[in-house]
This record gives sequence, structure tokens and C-alpha cells, in this order.
Amino acid sequence: MTVTVDLDNRPPLSFYLSVGLVAGSIIALQIGIMRVFSVGSWAHFGSLVVSLAMFGFGLTSAVMCVGKGWFERHWEGAVRGALLAFGPLMVVCNLAAQQVPFNAIFLVSDPMQKWRLFANFVLYFLPFLAGALYLGVVFLKARKTFNRVYFADLVGSGLCGLSVLLAMYVYRPDDLIMAPLFLWLAGGVLWFVALGDRRGILAIVIVAVLSAAVHYLAPSMLGIPKLTVSDYKGVSYARKFPDNKRTYERASPFGYLEVYSSSYLHFAPGLSDNAAFNLPKMPSNAYLGLYIDSEGPSGIIKDLPADETAYFRFLPMYYPYILKQKPDTFVVQFGGGISTAVALKSGSEHVTVAEGNPAVLTAFREDKGLRDFTGDVLNNPKVTVIDYDGRLYVAHTKNRYDIIDLSLADSAGLSSPGGFSIVEKYSYTREAMSAYMRALKPGGILSVTLWNKEEPPKSVLKLYATMVAAARDVAGEEGQPDIAKDFYVVSSYLSTATVLYKRGGFTAEDIAKLNAHTKAMSFDAIYYPGIKVDTSDLQQILQDYHDQFFFSGTPPDPTGPSEKEPSDKPPPGMTPTPPDSKEEAKDAAPPEGPRVPATVLGRLAWHYLLSGGWQKVADEYVFDTRVLTNHQPYFAAYIKVKDLLKFTDRLELVQDEWGYLLLWATLGIAAVFAFTLVLFPVIFGWRTIFSRYPGKFGTMIYFLCLGLGYIIVEVGMISHFILALSNATVSASVLITGMLVFSGIGSFFSERYLDRARTVMPRIFLAIFAILTLYAFTIDYALDWIGTLPYALRIVLCLLLLLPPAFLMGFPMPTAMTTLGRLGKDHMFLWAWGINGCFSVIGAALVPIVATSFGLPAVVLVGAVAYLVALPAFFSVLMPLQAERRLAVA
Repeated sequence: MTVTVDLDNRPPLSFYLSVGLVAGSIIALQIGIMRVFSVGSWAHFGSLVVSLAMFGFGLTSAVMCVGKGWFERHWEGAVRGALLAFGPLMVVCNLAAQQVPFNAIFLVSDPMQKWRLFANFVLYFLPFLAGALYLGVVFLKARKTFNRVYFADLVGSGLCGLSVLLAMYVYRPDDLIMAPLFLWLAGGVLWFVALGDRRGILAIVIVAVLSAAVHYLAPSMLGIPKLTVSDYKGVSYARKFPDNKRTYERASPFGYLEVYSSSYLHFAPGLSDNAAFNLPKMPSNAYLGLYIDSEGPSGIIKDLPADETAYFRFLPMYYPYILKQKPDTFVVQFGGGISTAVALKSGSEHVTVAEGNPAVLTAFREDKGLRDFTGDVLNNPKVTVIDYDGRLYVAHTKNRYDIIDLSLADSAGLSSPGGFSIVEKYSYTREAMSAYMRALKPGGILSVTLWNKEEPPKSVLKLYATMVAAARDVAGEEGQPDIAKDFYVVSSYLSTATVLYKRGGFTAEDIAKLNAHTKAMSFDAIYYPGIKVDTSDLQQILQDYHDQFFFSGTPPDPTGPSEKEPSDKPPPGMTPTPPDSKEEAKDAAPPEGPRVPATVLGRLAWHYLLSGGWQKVADEYVFDTRVLTNHQPYFAAYIKVKDLLKFTDRLELVQDEWGYLLLWATLGIAAVFAFTLVLFPVIFGWRTIFSRYPGKFGTMIYFLCLGLGYIIVEVGMISHFILALSNATVSASVLITGMLVFSGIGSFFSERYLDRARTVMPRIFLAIFAILTLYAFTIDYALDWIGTLPYALRIVLCLLLLLPPAFLMGFPMPTAMTTLGRLGKDHMFLWAWGINGCFSVIGAALVPIVATSFGLPAVVLVGAVAYLVALPAFFSVLMPLQAERRLAVA
């Protein structure tokens, strides 16, 4: 027996709870899918799949708009079917998607990969379609009290998003799908309770039990994985070693941590090849591999005995200890602990080490195996641990250090199978580098080591430009404009690059010691004060790198001679030293072996960065080499926007940039889908529906702006809040929770102002614009300070920062939707909901493109402008139907 419920007139509390929980399960499913892709393959493809799957809301809106009458007559059956299908679909589709052999590496070379990516999209589209149908029908039936239903929707989504964060402590990534499943079950039961439908309650409980059974039992029975990890993820290699053993495992919002041991693990970043020839014996089984979300390894080095510590001299992070005896050392990021071990074994009197990932600190402090292996390094009496980001610590501490080390702190390199991640790297920005330099004692040394595995060079050129810009900032403050004596740079081809900065400059004695060590290690000297650089090869190198990508016919070899040159002429950068200067070069610098263009370009870069003229070189270089800042903290996105179309037929040459290119593809696909779904109801219902509705164009602009503005601010703020929270997953969860809950409260309060909307809403829009504009330019300063506080307090303060804009941003959507419902514009009500959803997907794809091109403040400003444009369009929403208008005139 069911109870008749009027959703527009005081429905029971269980109805609102149901809406909140089911809407929350949709948010939880999005987060869960992203985690699955992060661990299994590539987070950017997770973003693409989730973004496109969210078009389930647009499709539902379009279909309901055209078939409104049918849905009003059969609304209970539609809701029942959508609810009973949603849970099983999320489990079955997720399990099926894991069996699709999609591999990003072969996306261009293997045409089948595109279809497999499409299969992922279709599979994940289905559960979102069911969830959207439930919400769409509920919104339709409660359109006159939309403010209250929308309040339940937003608050439920926000709180459930936070619950998923907590669920990450309980469930491993392959079982995280259970979190949205439980939320769906609770929401479904409450729905049937609201209707007094006992059969419905029994049905949904049975379906939930069967869904959970399929998730846990089907993989073992069918011999299929619950989560497929790409063969090209770091952990996959470790799992294939014959003697591999997982010695540690822990799931949390800060990542899925695994530690593996194997005699095949050799992680020695930048280790000189000369180590094998000069050491009496190489350390055996010296490393464990640390993997976070299947990425890695970060090397965990064992506590070496005294007779093996000479090994550290052959690592590039040893350089500052050549000049500093018994230093007070600061390590910016602990990671796997190699830099901390080098500091301790190289005579540091005290080591302060920072680590922003609490899960890493917990592992090294609490796991007996790791403590024994590392000599309990974090509890060493010489070590002080800072439990937040090192860049924030040095920016606010009064302590000064002899050595500051930033070595391979999650920097660059292929961090995911398929290419670069578009991830904020705040530890390497101009502002961070300036803070490190200011935290040095007089004569102190900053040592930065970065992966240098790219040919042509990309990340290292951005690092060089960033460090020079930071050094100029600091020198300008101290009245010492000349920074040419402050740097010493070495690299190992296709391995690592190390930049040393000394406060006060390197002396001739310093340079002699460093050059001797560079010679002994067989590293390449890239820059030191007094180095002679031949600039005659610059144009040839730039042209060869350009031709390597923009060619017709067979691609040229940039390391080979030009066709215009004699075949016996060496490649660019191989000009032999004149006979009369041979001895001088030998005495003054490390001997130069065979050089390649990447090495020569590095020397030329430093020459022009310090002497002037770098901007012209950068403009002519094939890739973007802009300075990293807190507003644009990206190593990725190195293809210049003007060259995007030129790369469309040669994507195989830039596989490590697919993360950036995929953003553009997502934006294009989202735009096509959005306009198709938005125009579908208009085309098929123009004569019978839309022709009699006034203000159609203005209404579309209004909801378009709301969809774009809200998601742009939400996603853009996630990147900002990483400054304080240091973790993308936590930042996203806090932002989603705060934005949705506070906007939900705003939606609830907006009902009080419906009768005065014409005068109140313009003020709301102006206030939103003013607050967002202020935040765009000032919020980073607040977040930098917040990042130094205890973690729980950081979360609370971040939420308080969100309160003013999010509360006001909760007014425009429900006010307009309720107005449409009360004016009798029922078809436009459904159409508007679809417009908002479709353009939310476009906005999400637009954020990283705007951020990488113009900076994070520009993202928030775009959101602010969207709300400002919505202001005049709001009056189109208020236009009554023609019949009502004539009645009012009469």
C-alpha cells in the first residue's frame, strides 16, 4: 500500500532526506570513479569519463522536457525504476569498465583504444542517467517549492561528499564503490518510507544485497579484477618482480600507499655511472619502493653502514655538502627519505624535514618494518619533523639554514601512464623559490634536483627560468642586482638536473671544488660563474627542435648534421675546442665529452637568462618555458596555444602532453554535447511549447552563466586550496562539501525573498561579483598562512573562507527555478535544469585551460564575470506567460 504525497505541499522529512542521500550518492560515485582511475590508469581520463557521463543530466532534461506529460502521469513508476536501477548499475558498470583493456599509451597508435575509451564513457554514463532521472522527476513534481528540494539536494551532496573522504580510510580504492552504494540504499529506503511502500523497501534492500554480492563475489568466481592497474603504472613493474613482497599497505584520502621490497629495485636518482667503478662494493638490497596511487617508486633507502656511506657522494643531492661542513639542513619534502639520509650521513648537525602528506609520516613513524629498514630516521634525535609543506614553513619561520634541499619532490617526469598530469606544483614556484632563498644563512646553499628525462628539454627550462626570476626578486630586495655568481648547475643526460644557489655567490675556491666533483662524477657542467658559452649554435638548435615536430616527410634527427651542412660537421653544440685554448679549458672546468643539443641548450639558456635576451629565445623555442608561479604552478601544458592545431596530426610526438591536449578535447566534445542537448527540446518542441514562452534567449543565458560560474568557481578554488591543504583529494572534498552545504543553506533562505526577487537578486549578483573578484587576488595570502596551522584547523578555516560566496551563490538557481515553476513555465523549468547541468560540464573542462594559460586568479574572475552577466538576464526569467500578461493588462 502506498501513500499519496503532494511534493509541493509539506512532504515528509524522509522525502528531503532521500533527495539528499541519493544526490550525495551521485557525488560519491563521481569521487569514487576518479579514485579508481587515479589508482588504475590515469586521473585525466577519469575526469573525461565523469564529465561526459554527467551529460546524463542533460539528456534526462531534454527527454523530460519533450515528454513532460508522460512523466507527470507516471512519475511514481519513473522514480521507482530509476532508484532500483541506480545501485546495480553503479556496481555492474564499474566492474565491467575494469575489464575493458583501455591503455592511454596507445591511444593514437591503436584505433581500438578510442572505442575502449568510448566504452568506458557509455558504461559510466548509465548509472548517472538513472540518478539524473530520479532527481529530474522529483524536481518536476516539487517545482513550486524548488528552493527546499534544492536545499536538500545541495546539503546532502556536500555532506555525503565529506563522508566519502572518511570512507577512504575504510575502503581500499577497489572497494570504494561501496560508499555510494550505501548512500543510495539509505536514500532509496527513505523514499519508499515517505510513500509508505513496503514492497519498495523490500525490493531495494534485496537489490542492494545482490549488488554488494556481485561486487565482492563475482571477481573471484569469474577470475576478473575489481580494479585493473595499467601495466605502465610504476607499481605494476614491482608486482612483476619474481621476489616482490608488499611490506606495507594503507588506504586514506591522502593516497593509497604501498611499499614493495625486491632485489630488483634499484632507485638511485641521478646516480653517477662512476659509482660502480669507484666503490669497493655497491650497497645490496638498499631500496624499498614507495608507491602512492600506484605511482612511483619513491625510493626508501636503508640505513647504510659506515663502510657504505661513500655511496651518497655519487648522488646529485650530495653537491652542497662538498662546500658545507656540519651544516644545519632543511629538507623541503621527506618523500622516501633519500635527501634526509644524505643530509644525516654527510655530517649535518641537525636536519629539519617537512612532509605535507600525513599518510607518509604515519607509515615511517608507526610501521616497524620501515622503522627498522631506515634506522628509524624520523625519530633520530638530530631530526625535527614539520608536518606540513616545506614551502609554507620556510615562508613563515625565522630559522635560517646552511643548506635547503629540494630533490625530486614529486616534480616532473611521466607521473602517469600516458603523460604529464595537470597538477599544481607549488613547491617549485617563483614564490616558493624566493622563500627558500630568503631562509638561507649568509653563504647558505639551496640545492634543487629535478628529473631531466625529456628530449627536447621542457621542465628543466621552466625550472631554470623560475629560479633566476626568484633570485632576482631576492637580490633586488638586498640591493645586489648581479646574480651571475650565485648559481652552479649540473645535469646528467636523460636523468637529473641539479641547480645550486648560494646566498652571496660562489667563490673561485667553491667553483674549483664543485668542478672537480663534477669531473669525478662525469656529470655535465651546465653553468658556473665564468663558463664560456658559444652562442653561434643557438639558431641551429632552435630550428632543429622546431623541425623535429613541424616537419613534412621523414622527421629530422636534431642530433644529426643539417642537410645544408657537410656530412662530417658535428651536430649543434659539438664545435671542437680550438687547439690554443685546450689546456686552459682543461684546467678551468670539467672536461667536455660528447655533447647533445639538450645539454648545449641548457648552457645557452643560462647564458641568456643571466645576460639578457632569454625572452626572445623562449619565444622562438618550440615549447612553452614560462616561469612557474603560485598563479600558474604547472610543469605541464608546454605546448603553446597557437601551436595546438599543428599537433593534431602528430600526437604521437607529444604523448607526455596528452593530459593537456585531452582538456581541449574534453572542452570541444562537451561543447558539442551541451549545445545539442540544449537545442534538442527547442527544435522538437518549438511550435507546441517554446513559441509561447517569453524571454527564451535571456533564460538560456541566465542558466548558462549559472552553470559555468558555479562550477568554475568550485573547481578553480580546489586548486587554490591545495596551497593550504597540500592534497588534491582533501582539497576537492572540503571544497565540494563547503560549497554545496553553504549554497544549500543559501537556497533555503532564498525562499524568503521570492516576492522581492526583482530588487534583491541584482544586489546578490553584485555581491557575488565583488567577493569573487576580491578572492581572486587576495585569497592566496590567507591560504599561505592557514597552511601553517594544525590540519583540522586548516579545514575549518578553509570552510569559513567559502561561506560568504557559497551562501550567496545558493540564491540564483533556486530563485529562478521556483519562479519558472510558479509562472507555469514547466517545460522551461526542465530545460533550464538541463542547461545548467550541460554548461557545468563545459565549465569544469574550461578551468584547467584558463588556469594554465592565464593563471588561477583568471579562473575565479571568469566565474565572477559569469554571475555579473547573469544579472540582466535574470529579468527574462521573470517574464510571465502571454496569457497572464494580457490578464494583468485587462
